[in-house]
Amino acid sequence: MLQVSKKTLNIRGTLLDLSTPVVMGIINITPDSFYAGSRAAATDEIVEKAGQMLTDGAGMIDIGGYSTRPGAREVGAEEEADRVESAVEPLAKFFPDLIISVDTFRAGVAERGIAKGAHIINDVAGGTLDDAMFETVARLRVPYILMHMRGTPQTMNQLTHYDRLVPNILRDLRVKVMILQSNGVADVIIDPGFGFAKTIAQNFELLRALDQFKLLGYPVLVGISRKKKIYKTLNISPDEALNGTTVLNTLALERGASILRVHDVKPAVEAVKLWMAAGNYPN
Repeated sequence: MLQVSKKTLNIRGTLLDLSTPVVMGIINITPDSFYAGSRAAATDEIVEKAGQMLTDGAGMIDIGGYSTRPGAREVGAEEEADRVESAVEPLAKFFPDLIISVDTFRAGVAERGIAKGAHIINDVAGGTLDDAMFETVARLRVPYILMHMRGTPQTMNQLTHYDRLVPNILRDLRVKVMILQSNGVADVIIDPGFGFAKTIAQNFELLRALDQFKLLGYPVLVGISRKKKIYKTLNISPDEALNGTTVLNTLALERGASILRVHDVKPAVEAVKLWMAAGNYPN
């Protein structure tokens, strides 16, 4: 495995420095994402939500048109692409400097989002659900978030058996990194996939071992915002899980996270600032 972690992303010719952690805000153009506060539909609502996230310090915003919560209903590719375009196009117009990520496992949806002004492809399936994804990323020459998942959002909860959790996931991701590199993809972000084909106990094990994922040689993204590992452990609802999210985001920073993907931007930005002020140095 590589030992030196890449610290920049090429965003259409401009280098984004990730040596200081960046916060990614979440906007879902879906009616059924698990946390209602992330949802938006009308253009003015999308633009207002993105504007507030930028004011709060977001470094990028992730747009999703397909709910990946366990048991979510299947959404056709055309419907998903229409949802993504309905958000990306106005955001690229109103906020020309905004870095936009498209959260999809479909290469065609990703390509349409990039064509409308997005910059990053965030693939929750890590290329396993669309054989065209890696080729598409290479051709578009955009950064790619490689996440670990097994199965589909509908089946992943039945696929949580691992011989050795962290080594198995690292091996799977390393194979895909090598394929991406062979295709000429230079900018990869590693996402261990919290909540995707992992039990609550496995999610905590993954967090404890987060620094190992830097061995793959790329920045690490952590997406644990308001997830089951928080609200089930605390016996609360997702609406009450902000404090727990902040605690675990801080632990993720301690273990080398370069990007925090969150529903609540301001608390995450404050966590980064306080973590830095406490004497921590860029990753």
